[in-house]
Amino acid sequence: MEILMFVAGKMKALILVGGYGTRLRPLTLSKPKPLVEFANKPMLLHQVEALAEVGVKHIILAVSYRAEMLEVEMKAQEQKLGVRISLSHEKEPLGTAGPLALAKEYLLEDSEPFFVLNSDVICDFPFHDMLKFHKHHGKEGTIVVTKVEEPSKYGVVVYHPETGQISNFVEKPQEFVSNKINAGLYIFSTNILKRIPLKPTSIEKEVFPMMASDQELFAMELKGVCVCVCVRACVCARVYVCMCLLYTCMCVYI
Repeated sequence: MEILMFVAGKMKALILVGGYGTRLRPLTLSKPKPLVEFANKPMLLHQVEALAEVGVKHIILAVSYRAEMLEVEMKAQEQKLGVRISLSHEKEPLGTAGPLALAKEYLLEDSEPFFVLNSDVICDFPFHDMLKFHKHHGKEGTIVVTKVEEPSKYGVVVYHPETGQISNFVEKPQEFVSNKINAGLYIFSTNILKRIPLKPTSIEKEVFPMMASDQELFAMELKGVCVCVCVRACVCARVYVCMCLLYTCMCVYI
């Protein structure tokens, strides 16, 4: 644990916060989705606090919509949490991979792996386990996956059950091939940046299949619950999901 904390102290994280949050309207008409509160604090703050807790010292926010509000809110957290927070501004939507190319200068400040997070994911973040697993297999990327009850509704990840090596991805399978889906949490070696152009690019549909084909991508299963806060829900539903965090091990969308 001490060794991992030492390494993590040099590590960085990129959080994808540039989306418009249309499925959370009207909550996102006056603020960006990452600042919508979940369990009495902004969703983004849950992630930033968890990263700071494991020793990550530099967090890059890939921003676009209402960037000024994100900057004010997160800059106020820098001294409190003891982290450096930088903003990488998208002038046009760059998808889920393009922001990595845009933030390349930050991500290549050293050769350590870096975390990447979707901004709407809340869970018992397994950052220590991710780093340990990633260092063990030594390849370019690790995806955290989580179990779903109805895999035919999702794109699923197919991987070796013992090694975690990903073979392929199947979109909404009609026959069972896997019940694990991408949880929106990653750790990458800096070599991944050679694969990503500075243009709108999907990490899920363009980059990951290429990495899997090259045998450079592995999956680590999330043992706790994963909550994707992507659709507007009533307060009661949110309270219910928070209760589920204590008792279940499945993916919940609200």
